[in-house]
Amino acid sequence: MGRTVLVTGGTSGIGRAVAARFAADGADVVITGRHPDTVEPAAKELGVRGLACDAARPDQVAALAEELGGPLGVLVNAAGGLPAGPAAGTPPLEALAQEWLSSVSANVLTAVLTTTAVSDLLVPGGTVVSIGSIGAERGGGSYGAAKAALAAWNATLAAALGPRDVTCNVISSGYVTGTNFFGDGMTEERHRRLVEETLLKRPGTPGDIAETVFFLASPGARHITGQTIHVNGGAFTTR
Repeated sequence: MGRTVLVTGGTSGIGRAVAARFAADGADVVITGRHPDTVEPAAKELGVRGLACDAARPDQVAALAEELGGPLGVLVNAAGGLPAGPAAGTPPLEALAQEWLSSVSANVLTAVLTTTAVSDLLVPGGTVVSIGSIGAERGGGSYGAAKAALAAWNATLAAALGPRDVTCNVISSGYVTGTNFFGDGMTEERHRRLVEETLLKRPGTPGDIAETVFFLASPGARHITGQTIHVNGGAFTTR
């Protein structure tokens, strides 16, 4: 059995693809999700271990760390998503507060709590990868602001864990198909527009992100830490 890999939000989309990539390499993969009825079948299909855990709940994250117990080679913070909509009739300011709290909880707090809880389990040569978004760079609203905060926190995390030879990076993903991210909010016109924004003229796939995660956890990436790696087909470029 190879190294142990923990993937939060591993039941679907990017998280599931990441789990599958490490499992194919012989790793002992553990996936988490909020609901046992989605975690259990996903784990069985992938041939990995599954643990139900709401990564925004301190008590459940503490229990997860206790259940893991042993050394951890890779942590992938893939839990996250768009904020839940307010109930009908919610006053505007209350709705706004709920949206922002939901965004921060799902996309920042989940990573902070999980990483802190399992920090002592990370071995020298270990890796933490958190999944960010192109929304942090442009027009992302509360979701984008939360993903920007995730990248800012990652810089602090990298400085804290670097002396232990643990690397910490964020993958800022662009438009990725094959996920539940947009729900029924994706139209053919929106799809065409997002693809046209890329230089490669194709959307990303969960596998594209999974391969980048796998690289960041490989020997070839041992001197990469504290970085945001943009994987978006050129929709947002840096220099």
